[in-house]
Amino acid sequence: MQDAQAGRIYGFYNGFVYLTPILGGLLADRFLGYKRSIFLGGTLMMFGHLSLAFNGLWTFYLGLGLLIAGNGFFKPCISTVVGRIYELEGKPELKDSGFTIFYFGINLGAILGTWACANLAEYKGWHYGFGIAAVGMLIGLIIFGFLGRRVNPEAFLANGNRSLSDTKGEDPKQDRERIFAILVFSAVTITFWASYEQIGSSLSLIIDRYVDRNILGWEIPTANYQSLNPLFVVSLALVISWIWKKFEESGRHISTVTKFCLGLIVLGLGYLLLSLVTFGSTEKFSSIWIILSILLLTIGELFLSPVGLSLVTKLAPVKVASMMMGFWFLANFFAHVLAGELTRYMGGRESLSAFFLIFFFLPTITAIGLFSFRKKLESWMHGVK
Repeated sequence: MQDAQAGRIYGFYNGFVYLTPILGGLLADRFLGYKRSIFLGGTLMMFGHLSLAFNGLWTFYLGLGLLIAGNGFFKPCISTVVGRIYELEGKPELKDSGFTIFYFGINLGAILGTWACANLAEYKGWHYGFGIAAVGMLIGLIIFGFLGRRVNPEAFLANGNRSLSDTKGEDPKQDRERIFAILVFSAVTITFWASYEQIGSSLSLIIDRYVDRNILGWEIPTANYQSLNPLFVVSLALVISWIWKKFEESGRHISTVTKFCLGLIVLGLGYLLLSLVTFGSTEKFSSIWIILSILLLTIGELFLSPVGLSLVTKLAPVKVASMMMGFWFLANFFAHVLAGELTRYMGGRESLSAFFLIFFFLPTITAIGLFSFRKKLESWMHGVK
């Protein structure tokens, strides 16, 4: 397969991965319920990985299709259920903390899965890597099947069959304005993720070409820097979750708008650091600056991403809860497109400082705009904090 063809397939795959949660969420809200949708999505993804484990072009495309379809059911529903659990337990104020723990689990799984699949792929072949991914998904479904029994059954029911529908969604104007608020927050995340996603594109190229990766005579592989983000997430997520919980318990609530603004600003500071380090020099720069920058990017991510997932479950009307989660994920599609376009402005070593400034100003200006718009936005939220 040619590089150009592989690139197009990768682009289409990423695009559909972020589009299908809208349809999957709609079907879950209207017909399937969340538990069946999670099982269906997980099963489709399991067979998708299994299909990729076999040689053949048709099994390759079948595997991608199954992964895309499965993700559409799984991704919005599992997040919606997390939010429902806190509502049914009467602790909606702890959602931000809970979703940060949820985020911790996602990244811990990413670290373990990447390590297992990468090592099998390296020593046995990629087919074994995809095979172990299918086994991992099967184990996850079994665990969910057993431990899911401990969750309040109402958390999994489709619209019209749960008591929460008696307490939410009866004011069309309020529902409409809350949906507007979700869309505004979703739009804000486009600039965040477009900047953040440089980690996997332009920043990887910069690390490979312009960073001194030698430590005691050993050159660190460029790919190893990609593990820094999930490692930082796992290290910091529970700490930040604890901080949010302590603020809530002490009655000192930090608003969602404030958390979003902090996330955007800290992200921007990560790129400002790199801009200052690379200014006026053409030499390779130390890995320590990359590590510190990725640390700041990760802190910004933890301030914004789990809080955003929590927010959607707070604001979305019951009848379209998972579909609105799908719209939240759709913002990532536009962010990837924007990230790819902005990558074109990366030049040589002498222009890196100016390039990094793009990703300082983009989230910083967004944060200023969001903070300026906060009163109107909070009025649309109708008491949701």
